[in-house]
Amino acid sequence: MNGSVIEKHRLRDERMALLIVDFQERLAAVMPEAERISCERHISLLLELARRQGWPVVVSEQYPQGLGPTAATIASGLSAPGVNTSRFEKTHFSCTNAPAFKPIFSGIFEQAERHQWIVTGMEAHVCVYQTVRGLLRWGATVHVPADAVVSRTLANKNAGLQLIRELGAVVTVTETVLFDALGVSGTDDFRAISKLIK
Repeated sequence: MNGSVIEKHRLRDERMALLIVDFQERLAAVMPEAERISCERHISLLLELARRQGWPVVVSEQYPQGLGPTAATIASGLSAPGVNTSRFEKTHFSCTNAPAFKPIFSGIFEQAERHQWIVTGMEAHVCVYQTVRGLLRWGATVHVPADAVVSRTLANKNAGLQLIRELGAVVTVTETVLFDALGVSGTDDFRAISKLIK
């Protein structure tokens, strides 16, 4: 396998950023319950590692006047001490088409040299997919944990993930991201995350 492919798949915590796309109360309410709960749990795990390792966290809200604020569980994680969060509202489906996102991305990608973006949220086949497409166009390496995205139907989610894979992003799962970013056992971060996974 060629070195550039291997490098694309190798996560480094000092180069990572976490993007949570539109995990909002009214939108979450129409997702299949079991899928939503699983997605929320996995985003929360990623958010905790982001807090511990100092990753920038970016949160979008699609038309919050209609779809409500970020769901309470995620909002609670975002308010924990040490979370480095940027938030913005949008009406575009893709975060990269939202004017408010461009300076946030520039600061994280260019100034902080955070080139690996973990993209989570909803819906996988609309806002997540279009955002991944835009991030790749801007030169980011993108990983999408399949268990940290959701759509109203499983068919739509699977279609979104297939499109994301065809674009050249890495479709993965949360535990792969967590343990690749950790890199080693025996640390305080490893012990804390391991307890949350059990």
